[in-house]
Amino acid sequence: MLRIISANLNGIRSAAKKGFMEWMAHQQADFICVQELKAQRADLEPEILSPKGFSSYFHHAEKKGYSGSGIFTPHAIDHVQIGFGNKEFDAEGRYLEVQVGKLSVISVYMPSGSSSPERQEAKFRFLEAFLPHLIALRKSKRQILLCGDINIAHHEIDLKNWKGNLKNSGFLPEERSWLTKLFTEVQYVDVYRRLEPNTTDACYTWWSQRGQAYAKNVGWRIDYQIATPEFAESAKKASVYKEQRFSDHAPLIIEYDWKL
Repeated sequence: MLRIISANLNGIRSAAKKGFMEWMAHQQADFICVQELKAQRADLEPEILSPKGFSSYFHHAEKKGYSGSGIFTPHAIDHVQIGFGNKEFDAEGRYLEVQVGKLSVISVYMPSGSSSPERQEAKFRFLEAFLPHLIALRKSKRQILLCGDINIAHHEIDLKNWKGNLKNSGFLPEERSWLTKLFTEVQYVDVYRRLEPNTTDACYTWWSQRGQAYAKNVGWRIDYQIATPEFAESAKKASVYKEQRFSDHAPLIIEYDWKL
């Protein structure tokens, strides 16, 4: 059984201070994909860079205190790919892929467009550039698992206040249709929804820090595990971990009946 975790940490050093590294050490996970590191390698303490029992791989943003993605694993890795070949977004540290046998595990931090119209345009550029890469991966005959903060809620059941967000970044028609195309035409699988097709309130992985969004569970499901069909078929159990808070996101945990 493979246990795979995806977690946006909103600052890996901040999450570590809140106990994330200790929690991770007890998860018996095979891959822990993290996003929004907000740190470069030189900024990271030894317990983050080299946690006992794990190898760590990171794609840091060139800009200090910004973005970034990483993967922790106890397994020996055959190949590591940093970036997906796009100059603009590779500079932001948004893509890290590790390969073990026929399986590729990817940690991705897709842009948010909520801060400004300029960032929304950047998000659209990312979606346009990223889809051909995902199509190429699909044609590679490898098993692909894409974990990360996608920054898009796909359907109305994926966020509490969908009516109020129809014109907001993260729930725009163009963003949602991109995911629909990924799941229908390109034939990737939204693994959580394969296991939990109708779950709503318990599916949320992110809550605004404004108001009392977390206390009232006014959340969004924007963290995903997305897989090729054969690998997705092996998924047995999915959960969102909310017993401790490490950031404004909650870890998404999925277990797969799969041998490396």
